[in-house]
Amino acid sequence: MARKTQSATVAEFLAQLAPDRRQEVERVRAEIRRHLPAGYEEAISKNMLVYQVPLGKYSNTYNGHALWYVALASEKSYLSLHLMPVYGGGALAARLADGFKAAGKQLDMGKACIRFQTASDLALDTVGEIVASVPMDRWIKVAQAARRR
Repeated sequence: MARKTQSATVAEFLAQLAPDRRQEVERVRAEIRRHLPAGYEEAISKNMLVYQVPLGKYSNTYNGHALWYVALASEKSYLSLHLMPVYGGGALAARLADGFKAAGKQLDMGKACIRFQTASDLALDTVGEIVASVPMDRWIKVAQAARRR
């Protein structure tokens, strides 16, 4: 089952998920947290589990909200993993595609959103590599450079 109400905390977000969905989200969450570079914070935003740059560290965002790095959501008919560093292509997007192919997994992806049913649908080792690949200070520089364009 998908989201029912807006969650204010990570615990509330997880608690409102159906048990089978919660199990899959927890598996992906554990992989993200295991590889997340220092400084990013876990929060709930737009009823998604988000790993973001704290506003105290970088507040000059285009929308005044914290800068997202990774997000995990429970949609109506699927789960989604948003890997912002792969948005727009480049080496990380290629690494992600290659990692899924090498693992024999189908990559169902939009610009930065991977749709999946279970954590087993993901190349979790590759997801972990992507998550680990951009330290917070470098992610802020990417955002700043994008704003200057």
